[in-house]
Amino acid sequence: MGKPGKHVTSVRHYFVDEAGDGTLFNGRGRIIVGTEGCSRFFILGLLDVANPDALALDMDTLRADLLADPYFKGVPSMQPEARKTALAFHAKDDVPEVRREVFKLLLAHSHDLRFFAVVRDKSKVVEYVRQRNERDPSYRYNPNELYDYLVRRLCKNLLHKDDQYNICFAKRGKSDRTAALRTALETARHRFCVQWGITSTALINVIPSTPPACAGLQAVDYLLWALQRLYERREDRYVELLWPAFRLVNDLDDTREARYGVYYSQKKPLTLAALENVPGI
Repeated sequence: MGKPGKHVTSVRHYFVDEAGDGTLFNGRGRIIVGTEGCSRFFILGLLDVANPDALALDMDTLRADLLADPYFKGVPSMQPEARKTALAFHAKDDVPEVRREVFKLLLAHSHDLRFFAVVRDKSKVVEYVRQRNERDPSYRYNPNELYDYLVRRLCKNLLHKDDQYNICFAKRGKSDRTAALRTALETARHRFCVQWGITSTALINVIPSTPPACAGLQAVDYLLWALQRLYERREDRYVELLWPAFRLVNDLDDTREARYGVYYSQKKPLTLAALENVPGI
């Protein structure tokens, strides 16, 4: 018999960012969900990238080509002093012509991208906060609480198949939340083990970064932007275009059929029609 083959360490590269915000109240405690400057939904997305270096090379090359194109010479967001497209792709800031090129890059067959997301209707979060305050008047809502909860929900089923996970989170504010995110990830892994009896001792690396330093964060921003346009503006053409990269979207507050929400996948696409009869939307 021949010698058994050497085990090759399998490594996953995840990139995590958000769309919308976790804000529910203004400084006076008044509910501002859905008003100007405050989103109606909060979405957390995770992009699984097979080859981050190849994605980074292609995105850097594309940005350099676009910046050198005379067509964009006078575009404000393309100027270095604007610190926008010249530094990193960001769907909200990029002009439509740039977005179209980034969309084409993300859909290229050479990039094996798998996108997962969880969606919360913030009006439902307000209901939760009110109920919690009735039981405990001293309770005070913190947006980090919502973020960490969604990390647990998003990552629960994504931390048990490989030997190592490099999870890059977009930095949020000035505080270092690495320890809190690591706790959320370990909790997610533990809950998966309790539910399915499958344990994992895989190494989890939590890496805080910024879009200019990380192409994966630029890519996940684009997918989140498309999803946010669908939920906030009822604009579905971007999600429809990028749907080949989508693997799972869990709408936690669409409980018409099940208390855990609804799951959209390649077999059950997320469309504008699918959201038409959701209560409150």
